[in-house]
Amino acid sequence: MNKIYLDNAATTPIDKEVIEVMHTSMQENFGNPSSTHQFGRTAKASVETARKNIAKHFNVSASEIIFTAGGTEADNLIMHNAVLNLGVKTIITSKIEHHAVLHTADYLQKTYKTNLVYVNVDANGDVDLNHLEQLLGVHQSEKCLVSLMYINNEIGNLLQLDLVSEICKNYNALFHSDTVQAIGHYPLDLQETPIDFMAASAHKFHGPKGVGFAYFKKGFGILPMLHGGDQEKGARSSTENVHSILGMEKALEVAISNIKEDEKHLSKLKKDFISQLKSNFKEVAFNGNSEILDKSSYTILSVRFAKANEMLLFSLDLSGIAVSGGSACQSGSSKGSHVLEEILEGTEADKTSVRFSFSKYTTKKEINTTILKLKELLN
Repeated sequence: MNKIYLDNAATTPIDKEVIEVMHTSMQENFGNPSSTHQFGRTAKASVETARKNIAKHFNVSASEIIFTAGGTEADNLIMHNAVLNLGVKTIITSKIEHHAVLHTADYLQKTYKTNLVYVNVDANGDVDLNHLEQLLGVHQSEKCLVSLMYINNEIGNLLQLDLVSEICKNYNALFHSDTVQAIGHYPLDLQETPIDFMAASAHKFHGPKGVGFAYFKKGFGILPMLHGGDQEKGARSSTENVHSILGMEKALEVAISNIKEDEKHLSKLKKDFISQLKSNFKEVAFNGNSEILDKSSYTILSVRFAKANEMLLFSLDLSGIAVSGGSACQSGSSKGSHVLEEILEGTEADKTSVRFSFSKYTTKKEINTTILKLKELLN
């Protein structure tokens, strides 16, 4: 049985070039970056070179990049600092953010009495920017943090990043964006789009799991969440994960160097998949803006089928096809999708939704095979 992997929004396969870099590092560059002998100095130099190279991709300085264990830690580090270090009294976010943001915001509200406000989203999952301005106007006398993700990990919606940045600037609010689904897929110049904070995770762009970074705009001091060392210039205690950091550096280099070619390939695949779904399944629908190529990520397609089929994910898995679910009553999940629950109403929320997500390794043949299997299971 040939296996088909269509769950790249969850994690991506590691590039061979990345594995080679990491393998070499494990064998030859094993020193502790905090050690003062030559082995430690070599490791430290490698980490700092990686930091500089990653920073260049976003047109920022190396000192603005803090290495973390992934996007979740990066989001936590940023939001905790906003409240505990920068005096933020109000967090404005949406109810369809990643749990790394939503659960952290809840914690900060309960623990530090931070005011937590939700901006409206419409039936397609788009943030109501007029409402955002209204909220910022109401809370203009307070220090505010706006936290909105660039690409929604479930429905693929693209945030109008430049416009939100401008709105936040006009109201003197800090802007944090979880950019985990965008890094390596969409170019981002942080001088042109003045985000104050962002989070990234290597395994979303064909790098290793367990490593990522947080971007803090220059001028913001950083209080560590982890204590017991002085790594990352005091911002994040714990011995640096050298081989993973170097793997992330390589993965980002590869991704950005091929970004236009990959976008062309994946946009074509996604368009073809949408066309085949419409041709073969009556009343098929698409959640959020995922059907609209210029309003959603070319890597994500959230599909809602006409009837509920609680065993669909399981049946696809048995056939060697890996996807993710998203309906409120999804087999194998104790909780439904908080994103779909927010944007779908009535019987639409009860239908079976599936998130298909693609990478540069996805092929036309795999798309065709998936369509055939779906026809067998659903028609």
